Amino acid sequence: MRQGEVAPKGAWIGDPLGGVKAPEPLILPDPARRFTNTASRLEALSGGHPMMEWLRFMARLASAQHAVAAKLGPLSPPAQAAVEFAVEARMPPLAADGRRRDPAWRDGLAMLLDSFDAEILRAPAVVTGLRDRNAEALEALADGFLHGDLDVADAGAVLYVAAALQVYFTCLAAALPASSLRLLPQRGLCPCCGSTPVAGVVTASGPTPGTRYLYCSLCSTAWNYVRAVCVTCGDSRALALKGIEGDAGLAKAETCDTCHTYAKMLYQARDMQLDPFADDLATLGLDILVSEAGWARHAPNPLLLVG
Repeated sequence: MRQGEVAPKGAWIGDPLGGVKAPEPLILPDPARRFTNTASRLEALSGGHPMMEWLRFMARLASAQHAVAAKLGPLSPPAQAAVEFAVEARMPPLAADGRRRDPAWRDGLAMLLDSFDAEILRAPAVVTGLRDRNAEALEALADGFLHGDLDVADAGAVLYVAAALQVYFTCLAAALPASSLRLLPQRGLCPCCGSTPVAGVVTASGPTPGTRYLYCSLCSTAWNYVRAVCVTCGDSRALALKGIEGDAGLAKAETCDTCHTYAKMLYQARDMQLDPFADDLATLGLDILVSEAGWARHAPNPLLLVG
């Protein structure tokens, strides 16, 4: 199937991290694996890392997300007719910035906070403050995060809100009727929820190695995006790959001199165990160097909006 065409009636198959039979346009997340894979990878990367303690904290957060996903279970996606209407209008069926959320996400947030012991938290006061907020205040905080309109004073609380929303939208995306979906005209946005990607992965296995998939920072959906095309502006004339000299070459920044942004690319050939969500966090040093050189990141990692 070519990108943008009507999806076939057959089921979508494949695993973007393990190779696919053909370059599938999109692959829905598996909540049973998404967060536990990230937690395991963060633990593996933390040993000897300059940010070891922080990565281990993020690994614990991912483990808590996994537990919440298991407890929440399957969520009810939009009705089939609503999905088809959105797809026909070339809109994401889970539009994160406009969809009315199920209160289940707040239950997930409460479970997420319960999973932490007070003595290991970096900011117990932040967690206590979140527990004290009523439903209306929590929904306002979620709206601020999803619309990119946050108060600096809420930066600490947003980490946990973002983590809870990741679980909620990942569970929703997993329940969508995959055969009804198609990519958006704005190829750099998630076809399920319309959010920006956290990173791209270039596959190394399967019959079509070298395929690039972008991974949604919110609902964890992966979708195919042509290589050597800017994720931000779609230009291909002024791209370059920047990396840290002497490292393993797992992560590179694809910079664009047309719009002066960059997107992070991860290469499976360098490590078959990579996880886009974990490896993006662990390669923060690359972001710092590229940003200092004058390029702005295509979109932030939602778990890096604090500090």
